[in-house]
Amino acid sequence: MFDINPSDPAPIWKQIEEGLRRLITLGTLQPGESVPSVRDLARDLRVNPNTVARAYQRLSDAGVLAVRRGEGTYVADEPTRPNRAHRTEVLRDAANRYASAALSVGVQLDEAVAVLEASFDKLVAVHRRKG
Repeated sequence: MFDINPSDPAPIWKQIEEGLRRLITLGTLQPGESVPSVRDLARDLRVNPNTVARAYQRLSDAGVLAVRRGEGTYVADEPTRPNRAHRTEVLRDAANRYASAALSVGVQLDEAVAVLEASFDKLVAVHRRKG
């Protein structure tokens, strides 16, 4: 489904949340489609079930996932997308971490942008293939 990076400074629940949002945005997970149970995803990612439950709860509260009692958790029929302010905040935070990493290894802006573009294209291609 997606990977968790234990060395990433972002909390694991946030990585799970972002991973699921990415799968939904790219169409790998469609509206109305079931998502793995908390226990199954926790086992697959080798994380604590409470960590997955936290991500699922946040996504449910945000209108991205819908819980159907006795049936499971599904992508909402019309999943909400983050508003512009939230998107900007998330991107700014990630950009600051990326720029810091690039500077720490002595990379110039043009090389950092090229690596970012290649990574973006690869993620989109991988998710589209799985979809």
